[in-house]
Amino acid sequence: MPIHLLQAFIAGFVSTMAFHQGMLALLHRLGVSPIAAFDMAPVPPLGIPSVISLAFWGGLWGIALWLLIRTQSGLAFLAWAIVLGAILPSIVALLEMLRAKGWPKNGGYDSRFIGGALLLNGAWGLGTAWLLRLMAQAR
Repeated sequence: MPIHLLQAFIAGFVSTMAFHQGMLALLHRLGVSPIAAFDMAPVPPLGIPSVISLAFWGGLWGIALWLLIRTQSGLAFLAWAIVLGAILPSIVALLEMLRAKGWPKNGGYDSRFIGGALLLNGAWGLGTAWLLRLMAQAR
């Protein structure tokens, strides 16, 4: 695996744990989200904690995000990471993943739910881009 793809996976994984879950903890603390951060409930088929499964998928999304923004620089790199990070994983979650977990498709068209998804994933995109920049500077 080329080093850039590995770094993108790591950035996406770590960003899920720090930025995505940090935003979720904040939203939960403010009473905006009924869902608490760092869910340790086991998920099938391997029985690993939900937050670790989420971070793994965040790592895969990190690779996709890097492939889409790698030619950008400066503020455009961060802006595209936030926008694409907010929109792409949210679309997949709202259209497919929620239904698989027994939640209403599209978050039941609840603007708070959709807005929360955009905030969480936008924070993840920002964190992923920032971590990618840190890793690039360290090389």
